[in-house]
Amino acid sequence: MTTPAPECAALAEELRAVRARTGLSLAALAERTPYSKSSWERYLNGKLPAPRQAVEALCAMAGEHPGRLLALWELADAEWSGRARSTARPPASPGPGTPDAGRTAAHTRRVLRWRLPALGAGAAAAAVAMTAALWLPNHTFGDPATPVSPALDPAPGCRGRACDGQDPARMFCGLPGRAGVLGPLHRTRTGAQVEIRYSTVCAAAWGRVWHTRVGDAVEVSAPGAPPRRVVIRTTADTSAYRFTPMLGGDHRAGLRLCFLPADGAVRECFRP
Repeated sequence: MTTPAPECAALAEELRAVRARTGLSLAALAERTPYSKSSWERYLNGKLPAPRQAVEALCAMAGEHPGRLLALWELADAEWSGRARSTARPPASPGPGTPDAGRTAAHTRRVLRWRLPALGAGAAAAAVAMTAALWLPNHTFGDPATPVSPALDPAPGCRGRACDGQDPARMFCGLPGRAGVLGPLHRTRTGAQVEIRYSTVCAAAWGRVWHTRVGDAVEVSAPGAPPRRVVIRTTADTSAYRFTPMLGGDHRAGLRLCFLPADGAVRECFRP
């Protein structure tokens, strides 16, 4: 079997780590995204090139900014597509001025190709990410507020009332640059943390909760709309972000988020 390039192996390792932080099985990933269970298995093991949108969707489900993984993806994609090999030959005599990004990237890959196999997989991933930060154009390291991909790539799956009851991750409404927090973050009596999120691209709101216990629930509601709730059912759910289905439409003025603790105590409710 052909050994994958270090860039591809590093990306696969990081994707597996992010997937572990979501607490989702392969079947759950398939339910929440346009990609099948078998496709996710291949992406996470480096057997198949992962689409950029899959990387973004996985980060969105983990509640993480995708900048670092997209830098790794750029390097891996160059290997998968053959662009790295086609640009591997350096010019005979570089001219004065700023180095060309393509030549710098090709040189970086050649250096990584023979240096990284001597490193552990984790160290390899870190080295690739740090190197990518130096040469990728318009990188967003250190600026998590800046969206990495174009605003509508991939296109949102719904807008307004059509989003009502839909999963924000599966509809691509929660991608970086598309959603923000309404009001402050709230810490509950049990230590769970909750917030209301709103996407202007999708014109929809939902609740997010983490640091939970099995049996906890969170519910988002607005006047004139049915409330949407998510229940923490497994221990895997307690170690990852969980989202309610969306409330479609511009309900920002009347939104309310309620935390229902597993111990049966009085619910705690918050407004933006």
